[in-house]
Amino acid sequence: MADPAPGLPAAQRLIELAEAVRVAPELPRAEIALLLARHGENPGDLTGRAFTEADAAALRAAARRMGEVLGESGEDRAARALNALFEEYGTRPRLTRHDGHPWHLHVDRGEGAGWDGWFLASGALVLAGLLTEYGRVAWGACVAEGCGRYFLGTGPGSARRYCSTTCATRARVAAHRRRKRAGGAR
Repeated sequence: MADPAPGLPAAQRLIELAEAVRVAPELPRAEIALLLARHGENPGDLTGRAFTEADAAALRAAARRMGEVLGESGEDRAARALNALFEEYGTRPRLTRHDGHPWHLHVDRGEGAGWDGWFLASGALVLAGLLTEYGRVAWGACVAEGCGRYFLGTGPGSARRYCSTTCATRARVAAHRRRKRAGGAR
């Protein structure tokens, strides 16, 4: 289980897996394996006994738990949620290099941690890095009605509330129409 250097590639992996499980709560093991392989995991580590149905189920549960953290918009609550993950799944950071990956940090509890422990510990590290780098929650769950999609908001300016300009525009138009109807109903 590789952890690319903390930052956007690892954050994107986290967002993508949490979003895939949000959309398809019983995401098949094979699809999870493909997603992880696209993000640099060794395909040999994602087959047969190395990545079982039980591992996939545990990873789906971990992705749902990480989704709860991704839904936190306040810095203090997000920090408490990340600290809880560190407490439960983390350990002393260590540098490691394996499977052709460059040196990178691991904060999980070693080979016995399982895919779920790895995902939660490394995800907490990535999000904590983003929180400290940007000084704000640089991720979220879209607040547009009926959406809820997870996103990274690492651009300049204030924290994002929507996953895309499409959702933001749709929400603004709906709010404008509500105000117009309320103003005309007098």
